[in-house]
Amino acid sequence: MCGDVVGRPGRRVICDTLSRLRDELQLDFIIVNGENAAGGFGITPKICQQFLDAGADVITTGNHVWDQRDIRPHFANERRLLRPHNYPETDPGGGVEVFKTQHNHSILVLHFMAVLFMTPLSDPFAGIEKELLNWRLSSSVDAIILDFHGEATSEKMAMGHMLDGRVSAVVGTHSHVPTADAQILPKGTAYISDVGMCGDYNSVIGMKKDASIGRFRKQVPVSKLEVALGEATLCAVLIETNDKTGLAKRVAPVRIGGRLAPEMPNWAKS
Repeated sequence: MCGDVVGRPGRRVICDTLSRLRDELQLDFIIVNGENAAGGFGITPKICQQFLDAGADVITTGNHVWDQRDIRPHFANERRLLRPHNYPETDPGGGVEVFKTQHNHSILVLHFMAVLFMTPLSDPFAGIEKELLNWRLSSSVDAIILDFHGEATSEKMAMGHMLDGRVSAVVGTHSHVPTADAQILPKGTAYISDVGMCGDYNSVIGMKKDASIGRFRKQVPVSKLEVALGEATLCAVLIETNDKTGLAKRVAPVRIGGRLAPEMPNWAKS
């Protein structure tokens, strides 16, 4: 799973890298969070198709999902594009969908947004509990992956522990900063608080520095935020599941290119 794609540099590293990674790591399924792909704010149908053509199996989003007006009707045409499921039911699309891999394994992707320091939405904990009444790991589906899009690490950790042993992985997105806590929880669920972004790290969370600094230093309006255009780092998390139980066997961060130190699990090609 690749973290939040930010602007043109993030799009470039996704489109240039996914196909190679699928072959080199023998990946069965790729999720990309694309909510900042269009100039840092939202995603368009054209960008969505670029990611799918590059090798993504599913595209998740987040709090910027509606920033580009033309994406709204696209949810009716593209089931591989998800929005947080705890948005109002009257909003286009949804965030709970089952997909098949090329080897006919079924993967349930859950996409919910946290509420602490975020837009007030319906309770994600109750919403996920409701959805899991319909699905059982290793019985009705082979794997269950949650993209939990939120600000507070405490809320993400609480979700991980609530779902431990019931889903394959809980992956945090939104902060654009990769955390160092990739682990398998006691009952077998892979967890990371935030996978990070696919974008230029010589920036303020993917945006040019001057405007971002100005927003903290001044109350008068400053120039609008613009995407930093340097070389991007692809930040992702690699998860291997047990075919019999659906729980995680191994989990580790992946980082390629840009300013951050490269990271590739030594077991990735085994």
